[in-house]
Amino acid sequence: MRHVEHAMGTVFSFDVRHPHGTGQAVAEAVAWLHRVDGIFSTYRPDSPVSRLDRGEIGLADCPPEVADILDLCDSVAEISHGYFTVRPWGRLELSAMVKGWAIEQASLILTRSGAVNHCVNGGGDLQLTGTAAPDRPWRVGIAHPLRPGDLATVVAGCDLAVATSGTAERGPHILDPHTGRPATELASITLVGESLTMIDAYATAAFAMGGAARMWVERLEGVEAFAVTASGGTWCTSGFGGEGEAAAEFRRGAKTRP
Repeated sequence: MRHVEHAMGTVFSFDVRHPHGTGQAVAEAVAWLHRVDGIFSTYRPDSPVSRLDRGEIGLADCPPEVADILDLCDSVAEISHGYFTVRPWGRLELSAMVKGWAIEQASLILTRSGAVNHCVNGGGDLQLTGTAAPDRPWRVGIAHPLRPGDLATVVAGCDLAVATSGTAERGPHILDPHTGRPATELASITLVGESLTMIDAYATAAFAMGGAARMWVERLEGVEAFAVTASGGTWCTSGFGGEGEAAAEFRRGAKTRP
C-alpha cells in the first residue's frame, strides 16, 4: 500500500508492506501530520508557534507538544555544543526537530496497528520499520548533492532512521550559530540511526559543524554519518560500512569507538 500526502510544506509518502487492514492507521497517521502542521507551522500566522513567537501567547497557552519539542531542542542544543538552535534566523523555528518527530510518531501509529514493515518518508527523511520483504532489508539511495540524478551512496538495513541535511534542495539555509553565517563546508551529510526524531535534529547540527561533525558523530551512540564536502570529497564514520559511491550497509553496533 502506498500513499502520498502534502503537509508541512513538503511531500510525505507511506510505503506499507503486507498492508491488509492498515488503511485506517494510514489515515490516522496522515491526520496526525496535518495536526502537527497546524501547531508548528511558521507560515500560518494563527498557528500556536507563530503566535508564541510574536509574544501574543505564552508557552502555557500552547498545546503540550510545543513544550515537549522545546525540551528536545534544548537537549540537542546541549549535546551539539550550541550548533543546534531554535532561532537560527531570529524567529522561532522548530522544523529541524518537528519533522523527524512527526514522521517517527506517524510510523509508531502504523506499528501499533500491526503494520510492522513500512517506510514513512518526509521530504527525504525516513523512518523504516521491519524489512522491505522477508530476508531483504530496506535500501535507501542517498542523492549526490553536486551531481543531480546520481547517488552518493546507498544505505541498507532494518529498523532504522535516515536523515540528510544539505544545500541541494534549498541552497545554503542552515546557519552556523557560532559565526552567524550559513554553513558551507559540506554539501550534504546523511545520518543513520534508530530514532528519526533525534537523527533529523542531529543532521542539522552536524551540517552546521562542517568537518568537525565527523568526530562528534563518532561519539554519538548508535549513530553513523556519510558526508559530501563542498569540493566533492566524501567521508564517513567508522561504523557506516563503506565510503564513496558504492553501496554501504549500516551495521548497528559496528562502530569502533575512539
